[in-house]
Amino acid sequence: MNGITAMAKILKMEGVEFISGFPMNAIFEAGAKEGIRPIMTRNERVGVGIADAFTRASFGRRIGVCAMQSGPGVENAFAGVAQAFSESVPILVLPTGPARRRLLPPNFISSRSFKDITKWADMIGFADQVPDQMRRAFVQLRMGKQGPVLLEIPEDVTSEEFDDAKFHYEPVKTARPAGDPADIRAAAKALIAARNPVIRAGQGVLIACATEELVELADLLQIPVFSTLAGKSAFPENHPLALGAGGRTRPRMVMDFLKKADLVFAIGSSCTKEGFTTPIPDGKAVIQATIDERDISKDYPLEQAIIGDAKLVLRQLIEEVKVQLGSKGKRANGDVAKEVKAVKDEWLKEWAPKLNSDETPINPYRVIRDMAQVLNPAETIITHDSGNPRDHLVPFWETPVPGGYIGWGKMTTLGASLGFAMGAKLARPEKTCVSFLGNAAFGMVGMDFETAVRERIPILVALVNNSLLGGYSSSHPVASERYNLNKQTGDYAKLAEALGGYAEKVEKPDDIIPALKRAKKAIDSGQAALLEFITREEVSFSQYR
Repeated sequence: MNGITAMAKILKMEGVEFISGFPMNAIFEAGAKEGIRPIMTRNERVGVGIADAFTRASFGRRIGVCAMQSGPGVENAFAGVAQAFSESVPILVLPTGPARRRLLPPNFISSRSFKDITKWADMIGFADQVPDQMRRAFVQLRMGKQGPVLLEIPEDVTSEEFDDAKFHYEPVKTARPAGDPADIRAAAKALIAARNPVIRAGQGVLIACATEELVELADLLQIPVFSTLAGKSAFPENHPLALGAGGRTRPRMVMDFLKKADLVFAIGSSCTKEGFTTPIPDGKAVIQATIDERDISKDYPLEQAIIGDAKLVLRQLIEEVKVQLGSKGKRANGDVAKEVKAVKDEWLKEWAPKLNSDETPINPYRVIRDMAQVLNPAETIITHDSGNPRDHLVPFWETPVPGGYIGWGKMTTLGASLGFAMGAKLARPEKTCVSFLGNAAFGMVGMDFETAVRERIPILVALVNNSLLGGYSSSHPVASERYNLNKQTGDYAKLAEALGGYAEKVEKPDDIIPALKRAKKAIDSGQAALLEFITREEVSFSQYR
């Protein structure tokens, strides 16, 4: 067989369901012959985004795969791969490369150029190396801290033949490390002794499918929980001990409880200090449990460190707490839950005028409120774009189930949410999958709405159009004014309709819910939908410090 056939057979053996991206890569044809669906996008970055969200919505149990041609194709994919790397998402990137005798400048060698934005990047030198190199790739995808993996196959290797007898491959099995028992005992003792502990839940809890264990530990010790931006939905946000997600914007509960905490237990979190996740205040005792030793004490000094898979570590802690404290844990008198509720009620009362606003143009907070009424959050996967859509949505969209939200922020590539919604729908077709984005983001990737239509991926695009470059006018007034010259950035509903989708423009608050119901009906029938909400620029954010 030839090299590309061997690669396709291995992808099938590893359970790969589709390959997304732009053609001019032989893996699409070879994969189709093996029963792997090709999904053709208009932009390589969107193809990467589809693979990214497919993996996240599968909790890392199924791996998204994307492919593209050498040169301009893989260059266009760079931003999407960088985003997956920043968010620790395992995807397999399969670009072709120049023929082996052309592996020199000025040709673009992606296995070299992508090393700083992948967990592992390499090249297949000969066709009979495909099984070994693919095994190494899937080991990197399934073990330890996760991230994108790139495996480049030169064009002449795709057609190079090798003896079928040399083709041997077994799918890679995942191995997960547990925490050191001594570290577990020390951490359990500290959590029991703390007067006002808080749990910080990261994306590692989602990847490990450890929500059940996290809830059990929180209940056992009556500890309130907040999540990072990427970890939002790791702890059910309708739970009495839930504080919400700590992004650049956050519910008031997050900071109220963080400020008075004497111990912060970070589980499944890299504890990275960056602008899109609420930092841990100075002077707090911190215990960090993560699967990657490179994240230990990276940005915060620690009282205790635990290296291990979040699910296994949480189970160990639960059992150790029961040994030290008894099977019932701390007596649940409800005091902590009452305090959480009191702060939450006060916070929501403060924001009620915006969430219930009848003003026109529409307040984007009203759109978020009404979406939560029509789209059952327990049956929805929602993702947002960067900037104002993220900062408006994160505090007020309450996610009660793990994986009901796909959060990102470390690498804010404008337009990413469109591909993310498609990838989530491919992974979880029973869910309503929503891209919540602004007009600037749609301007980056909007033509790929046609991909959702053509590939029959029925997502909802909720586009908040304030006819501005929202969030930029204060720091870049001249450039923003050029963008806003006509105070109207397009009729996106007409564009979506022209591309074959269901579309409506919504200009009055009372029309939001009826339009959402009609769009939901269209989605349920298999049609991609776009609702363009004409909104005001809302510069008030839930940013408690």
